[in-house]
Amino acid sequence: MAVLQSKASPENEDFRKNQKHHAGLWAEVSKAMEQVRRGGEARAKHEQRGKLFARDRIHKLLDPGTPFLELSPLAAHGMYDGAAPGAGIVTGIGRVSGREVMIVANDATVKGGTYFPVTVKKHIRAQEIALENHLPCVYLVDSGGAFLPLQDEVFPDRDHFGRIFFNQAQMSARGIPQIASVMGSCTAGGAYVPAMSDETVMVKNQATIFLAGPPLVKAAIGEEVTAEELGGADTHCRKSGVADHYAQNDEHALEIVRDIVANLGPRRRARFDRATPEPPLYDPNEIPGVVPSDLRKPWDIRELIARVVDGSRFHEFKALYGTTIVCGFAHIEGYPVGIVANNGVLFSESALKAAHFVELCCQRGTPLVFLQNITGFMVGKTAEERGIAKDGAKMVTAVSNAQVPKFTVIVGG
Repeated sequence: MAVLQSKASPENEDFRKNQKHHAGLWAEVSKAMEQVRRGGEARAKHEQRGKLFARDRIHKLLDPGTPFLELSPLAAHGMYDGAAPGAGIVTGIGRVSGREVMIVANDATVKGGTYFPVTVKKHIRAQEIALENHLPCVYLVDSGGAFLPLQDEVFPDRDHFGRIFFNQAQMSARGIPQIASVMGSCTAGGAYVPAMSDETVMVKNQATIFLAGPPLVKAAIGEEVTAEELGGADTHCRKSGVADHYAQNDEHALEIVRDIVANLGPRRRARFDRATPEPPLYDPNEIPGVVPSDLRKPWDIRELIARVVDGSRFHEFKALYGTTIVCGFAHIEGYPVGIVANNGVLFSESALKAAHFVELCCQRGTPLVFLQNITGFMVGKTAEERGIAKDGAKMVTAVSNAQVPKFTVIVGG
């Protein structure tokens, strides 16, 4: 396989300028991420009650020394007057008892773990990824349900709060395990998360599950009852049968979850043959110097590919045709991938080339990696006469019907 040759030089003035620009942007992102990791304003009160912080729960749940691929950490950034860091929920993929799982953990330090509109979106996105990749779902529940001041944006639509329960039912029916550990409040509609799980854990004197809390029960039917009597761990583990496992504290609950995952049976294996991983010939740390600070400035996407793929080897497809899009086969961390990378405006030839390549990857079961840097399709009389709309539609159709893993990295405009 051909090895890409880089023309970029770290000694170049533009290279250094680009690096400095992107270092500044990364500092901004890092600052925002640090704010999210601290959680909400109620963290001190939360921990004084003997409850673990959501991220600490995840850390104790994961196999020691294994990574956690967090999803959508900056969801709700700059929204809701900054009151919902991370949208009040932590989602991501981690390894539990030797098995990759999707973790969805409510952060009760953010408005009691209630669901803002973006919280719902983030939760559903995690479930969609779990469904596509057949990942068991572990829900660490500590939520007061919907954020009532915005309930009109949380409940009514097809992809709003109720979609969470629909997804749980669909995944369970397809044999994708649904596991819930209730470690705090679980009120109203949120009570269906543990109720619709395959196995549920509850923490003694801390977890509650009920459709209506004590104040609403008293107002509705005049019955006076404590939260523990109404929906505590003893009620649901000994009487109702809603929960399956009784935990003494957060740590015990997480141990039980690990035991549940350990007994899920055989897991599906990827169909890909993995080669021995090797680093690119060119340093990936040079990427910030390769990507221009000015998004309007054209640059060769192969410079980026050379710093991402194993050994900087790239088997390019139709290299002389439709040159404003670069397609080819490579390996990343030993896994075979098909790369579709923008290298300018899309013309009819570029769209047809991309569609052909995507279909090849589907035929071979090769995952697709899209490197996006584009202003759009070519416009004008000549482009329309050559059928740009139809050719673009062919590319869209090919991608839409591609039944292989797809990863998209936006590397420009």
